[in-house]
Amino acid sequence: QLQLVESGGGLVQPGGSLRLSCAARGASLDAYDIGWIRQAPGKEQEGVACIGSKGNREDYILSVEGRFTISRDNAKNTVYLQMNSLEPEDTGIYYCAADPDGCKTTTFGSWGQGTQVTVSS
Repeated sequence: QLQLVESGGGLVQPGGSLRLSCAARGASLDAYDIGWIRQAPGKEQEGVACIGSKGNREDYILSVEGRFTISRDNAKNTVYLQMNSLEPEDTGIYYCAADPDGCKTTTFGSWGQGTQVTVSS
């Protein structure tokens, strides 16, 4: 059974950077689209970025385009989210999620436990 484990969150000042990792256990990630979804305080969940199973598709929401980069290393069974020029509005719990067609359907069947990102001075 596929299990996802996020890491790399923390407290960072505005303008700083973080790299989140999503490691898969129990199954190979190369059959899955992977999404990063965030939950900000008092707001609905928001899909931030998505990468196709072969890495040939990347989608971003407008507010993070040019600042965030999603990538994957299928040999390491890991997906990354590089976040630069962080803003307080990026604060939230970041979840990675997997589904065979997740980037197209925006629904994901497997979720990690989340990692907290706090952007504050």
